Amino acid sequence: MNNDENARSEQPEGGASAAPDAPAPPPATEVSGRQRLKAGLWPPRLSRAQLIVAVLLFGLGLGLAIQVRSTSDDSALRGARQEDLVRILDEVDDRTQRLEDEKQRLDDQRTELENSSDQAEEARKQTLEKERQLGILAGTVAAQGPGITLTITDPSGAVAPDMLLDAIQELRAAGAEAIQVNGVRVVANTYFSGDAGDVEVDGKKIEAPYEFTVIGKPQDLEPALNIPGGVVQTLEKEQATVLVERSDDIVVDALRPAQRPDYARSSSP
Repeated sequence: MNNDENARSEQPEGGASAAPDAPAPPPATEVSGRQRLKAGLWPPRLSRAQLIVAVLLFGLGLGLAIQVRSTSDDSALRGARQEDLVRILDEVDDRTQRLEDEKQRLDDQRTELENSSDQAEEARKQTLEKERQLGILAGTVAAQGPGITLTITDPSGAVAPDMLLDAIQELRAAGAEAIQVNGVRVVANTYFSGDAGDVEVDGKKIEAPYEFTVIGKPQDLEPALNIPGGVVQTLEKEQATVLVERSDDIVVDALRPAQRPDYARSSSP
């Protein structure tokens, strides 16, 4: 009986046999911070709102880049001297002032017409004045006033018609009111043709030296020709010589015959 009791005492409680020891579980692999950051960023998980914001920010950045590039491009005035830039600014101011003066003059005419006791007579005077002004612009009447004389000599025969046309456009932009070139009156439909050294104005051949007689404010006309990259510098690159002379009494007397339009008619009753 003692043997049976010893056998029972060696068995675990509950009658079960003792199991062999199970192997210990492997230690968990430690994840670094870089791996966690990479796992959080890739693959990207964007919502619809985040995608729209990203597209908008890309478009905004692209627009800013294009604007910066366009403003950083070289311009004709980038290398100009300070006094040249000041002169160009003064010219723009003068053009603005001329437009303001013209507006004021028209307002005064309207006021005079409204307040005149004899409106018919006042209207007749204004009509005659307007006819005279239109005649100057159309080249059908002579004109006299302050202005400049522009003389271009071309010893190498390199001055092309488009260079002379550029001079006309600069003078008009500066407020020229009447122009003639070598005895040919310049009007709204004037054109230059031919080749360098063989220039025609409205079909009439002209030869160097080319003399522009211009009526307008000399203080505006001369600087307009001398701006950096303007008419004078362009002509001088072609070995031409440019002379500008101011005068208080310029006469433009080359005339154009009055032409009746073929199709256009006044819309006034």
